[in-house]
Amino acid sequence: MKDIYKEEILAIPEGVKIEVKARQVTVTGPRGTLNKNFRHVEMDIVKLDTARLRLVVWHGKRKHVACLRTIRSLINNMIIGVTKGYEYKMRFVYAHFPINVIIADDEKSVEIRNFLGQKIVMKVPMLEGVTIFHSKDQKDEITLIGNDLGNVSQSAANIQQATTVRNKDIRKFLDGIYVSQKGELKGADDE
Repeated sequence: MKDIYKEEILAIPEGVKIEVKARQVTVTGPRGTLNKNFRHVEMDIVKLDTARLRLVVWHGKRKHVACLRTIRSLINNMIIGVTKGYEYKMRFVYAHFPINVIIADDEKSVEIRNFLGQKIVMKVPMLEGVTIFHSKDQKDEITLIGNDLGNVSQSAANIQQATTVRNKDIRKFLDGIYVSQKGELKGADDE
């Protein structure tokens, strides 16, 4: 059954500027600018005023209407990214051979050495807008920071997938680099 009209309203916080042109959404805030293309979904994205954004689906079936909430969440994640930012913390887990992680190329890539005693050096580049550094207060931990949630989480996933154990029983060999904490960036103003 089709719904004739469904809408979602997104509140825009102060200090954030959103521009919409042909379902191309650009969000500008204190931490930078993010843009995303939503042309693959048929819906109206209209900026009502400086504080509200309206998303509308006309004559949509169940899955088409479900895209409303998804697009609203993606735009909300962009707003959080340009105001606060995102942070992922990853811990090294090893039983015998300590994993060495070297951050190279101006915090834009990572080299993983001595994983399970292997001589292979695994190089994982970070996606656009993601910086990585060793944690100061915790041993064997790295932190990924960026504005785009998709790029930060995909970079963390690329690091984790580079250290998957192959040709062994994964119940016994739990070595790797895993996400231990994720969320919005904690700044000095939040505390």
